[in-house]
Amino acid sequence: VQLVESGGGSVQAGGSLRLSCVASGYRLSSTECMGWFRQPPGKEREAVAVIYTSHGRSFLADSVKGRFTASRDSAKRTIDLQMNSLKPEDSAMYFCVAQTTRCGGLNTVFRDWGQGTQVTVS
Repeated sequence: VQLVESGGGSVQAGGSLRLSCVASGYRLSSTECMGWFRQPPGKEREAVAVIYTSHGRSFLADSVKGRFTASRDSAKRTIDLQMNSLKPEDSAMYFCVAQTTRCGGLNTVFRDWGQGTQVTVS
């Protein structure tokens, strides 16, 4: 089981980035939910988005609502995070996460974590 993120980088405030996460070693259907966490320098990790893989319902943190969108593609075994209107406070390491059971929206305790991809907004 491996989660591999891509799409991070540096962008100016107001710009956009799209993060992608490929799940290898299992089908999205074997996970109940996947999502994205982020960890700014010197701060704790926080849930950004959670998406239920079967029906696609997503939950977004209040700080990113209206700017970020989570989606999934079961055939490609990927989930994406489209980030628009980026702000400097969005700068963080972003992690892809997955959980097979007992998902609870943004309160889900995730078992599987990717290595992360850096997003820097200046």
